[in-house]
Amino acid sequence: MTSLQDAPAAPRTRMWPLYAAGFTTAFGAHGIAANLGGFSDDAVTSLLVLGGLLALYDGAEVVLKPLFGTLADRIGARPLLLGGLVAFAAASALYLVADGPGWLWAARFGQGAAASAFSPAASALVARLNGASGLGRAYGSYGFYKSLGYTLGPLLGGVLVWAGGLGLLFAVLGVLGVAVAVWAALAVPVVPPLPKTRQTVLDLARRLADPAFLAPTAALAGATAALSVGVGFLPVSGAAAGLGPVATGAAVSVLAGCAALVQPRTGRALDAGRITVRGGLVAGLLITAAGLGCAVLPGVAGVVSGAALIGVGTGVITPLGFAALAASTPTERLGQTMGAAELGRELGDAGGPLLVAAIATAVGLTFGFGTLAALLALGPIILLTTRRRPAPTSEI
Repeated sequence: MTSLQDAPAAPRTRMWPLYAAGFTTAFGAHGIAANLGGFSDDAVTSLLVLGGLLALYDGAEVVLKPLFGTLADRIGARPLLLGGLVAFAAASALYLVADGPGWLWAARFGQGAAASAFSPAASALVARLNGASGLGRAYGSYGFYKSLGYTLGPLLGGVLVWAGGLGLLFAVLGVLGVAVAVWAALAVPVVPPLPKTRQTVLDLARRLADPAFLAPTAALAGATAALSVGVGFLPVSGAAAGLGPVATGAAVSVLAGCAALVQPRTGRALDAGRITVRGGLVAGLLITAAGLGCAVLPGVAGVVSGAALIGVGTGVITPLGFAALAASTPTERLGQTMGAAELGRELGDAGGPLLVAAIATAVGLTFGFGTLAALLALGPIILLTTRRRPAPTSEI
């Protein structure tokens, strides 16, 4: 079994295409999802159809990310990165060249399946191209550009749909996929797969049940759940307080902006030894829970303070979680681990809003925010009381 070594970080020229890949999957997810609701076409005939189209991208990722992560370990992460980006471009082009409402479904599923390939491959390459001592900075930067895609996706996607319809947005995504694939082919070096010892299903189950995997993955899932709830439900709280769409949109931008800005700083602090993974995850979960608690306060103060704290908390958790996973995983299994961790994030992305929506429907949105805040507040207790088997370079 091999582990990441303390080696010089990769030159920035090698990392930029990986950051661009993270931006691409985030921009593709939110750019279209945020603009389907206002799109009038035979393909979007009801709220039920709209919900299905919105779930299709994430549904493909939930099913396929662990499989593609394992494949990245077998054939190498770089081929999967390039193939996934090309497939993303092809799926985007499918909507342009094919006729009929059913092709929107096919294109959306194809985009999600392609993102399932290149997203865990990019995460694994971030670790492979950086030494153990540079993981925090690398994942902080990767998270920043991915958050940038989530932030700009609805805005730029709306501008493109306004200017040329949904077809123009798909066309831009297709060009983006090709451009990033070419860039990665030129700049990202060949990173051959490492020899692996035979792994049984029981071995895999033991590794995924180890707190070295479960703790950061659960923290990432909780952070993603809070982020999705903030983006989806803070505007509802704002509207109930009499705020207009511009004000509530600005609050969501505060959330996304804080998450993006905090991640590189957190990563550098980890590499410099100013924070530990365990301490940072505890702090991030508490800050995020506090943000959800603030969201129950009435008026603009509750919305803005909730957005800012949720953004800061998730911005702390994300690079620490991925750095911990990379440091505690055998290098030859990085793709498998990142794919499984991404599955955890997707479940949080879907489960958080479903939980809050169910509770809000029964007893009110305030109780929905409070329940998720309480669940996140339990995380630090578990982190501080759970022991794990020693791992090569992790310090959870």
